[in-house]
Amino acid sequence: MSWKTALYNYVHAKNQAEIEGSAAPLEAYVSDSAYVRKQDVKVRRLLDSYRDRDAKLLRGETKLRLTGVKESPQMIIADIQLHRFLNYRIGTIEHLEERIEPERVFIDIAANRWQVRYTESLHGEKSLPSKRRGVFLPDPEGFEDGLRRAPSLPYINYSILNSAAQESAPRKIIYNRAKVVQYAETWWQTPNPKYEEFEVDCTNFVSQCLFAGGAPMDYTGKRDSGWWYAGKKGNQELWSFSWAVANSLQKFLSHSRRGLQGHVVDDPSELQPGDTISYDWDGDGRYQHNTIVIGKDANGMPLVNAHTYNSRNRYWAYQDSPAWTERTKYVFVRVADQM
Repeated sequence: MSWKTALYNYVHAKNQAEIEGSAAPLEAYVSDSAYVRKQDVKVRRLLDSYRDRDAKLLRGETKLRLTGVKESPQMIIADIQLHRFLNYRIGTIEHLEERIEPERVFIDIAANRWQVRYTESLHGEKSLPSKRRGVFLPDPEGFEDGLRRAPSLPYINYSILNSAAQESAPRKIIYNRAKVVQYAETWWQTPNPKYEEFEVDCTNFVSQCLFAGGAPMDYTGKRDSGWWYAGKKGNQELWSFSWAVANSLQKFLSHSRRGLQGHVVDDPSELQPGDTISYDWDGDGRYQHNTIVIGKDANGMPLVNAHTYNSRNRYWAYQDSPAWTERTKYVFVRVADQM
């Protein structure tokens, strides 16, 4: 059996394990028993989540793309991208969830047989800082105290800098939730080339969605204040922390009182398309992930799109994420309809 066959067998077994809610299908194709036990906890947690929603998993499909490989006589290290499709039903309504999962798979040979030893998630959702091509963006403490104000300019469009956007009393902006959803659906799988792409891209993506809905940038020209993006000039990164760093965007949305602003609600069912959810995986008060609400399931609960682990129509609770823990906390932000 070739190493590619071992890889295909692993992917098929992974897909089957998620449908069954048990890692048993992986036992024949993965040699690391500790890894299999960890996967068993994950898929059982996912199955419990579906049961809590009165959802029935119908079928799953996984498309495999090999993105890189390092070969030696005794070991193969394969970087892969899995495009996961999960169909489930709540009552009479069917839903389709999609996820793009990058993995590094370690395949070795024993007794003349190739077998997957274990895998690692690439670009996982647990990453805290935002990173672009090896450059980390720190997440400054006390960002909520840095809401210094300047004229609100959608600065990515240089042609409007001398337009009515600079008027002292600009007209109120109606937040267009339909355009937010349209943008989130268009760019959930691939990056928009008009923007820089970050290795941890979740907050950059959510900010783009908010901007697509008409949310006005608060351009201060200072990294630790406002909410703005102006691209890149040479080696200079021209965007605010709140645009690209999860914790900073959460603080900005919760404390802003003009332009882009929101208020925290207690129940996720209160959210509408165009609203945001922030995730604190460790429960320590610092948020490491953001998603944008794009719809609701048959129970009236939010479905979200996101980057990093690119996801579409994903259930808001993220209990299938490798970053999720029992200590995970959420903030549900209702974005203002008028700004």
